[in-house]
Amino acid sequence: RLAGSLARRDGERVRVFLIGDAAACAKAGQQVPQGYYNLELMLRSVARRGGEIGVCGTCMDARGITDAELAEGCRRSTLDELTDWTQQAERVLVF
Repeated sequence: RLAGSLARRDGERVRVFLIGDAAACAKAGQQVPQGYYNLELMLRSVARRGGEIGVCGTCMDARGITDAELAEGCRRSTLDELTDWTQQAERVLVF
């Protein structure tokens, strides 16, 4: 939710890197029970506002998630890219 809020603000650059079990959050076609957050929709919203969503490729492979199964706006990424993003960032938030 914070990423979505930041993405709506002018001048903010938002990058989200999903690692470990969080890689499953980027899977398309989620069927979420009523009252629960649909993380696929939340990630798509960040991407539509110019945010970048990287998903750890090794984590995807470990969970059987293919590139074709990723939600719109999400893409396979690497630890090297996360390292670059971290070095370039003014702020890094970890959840």
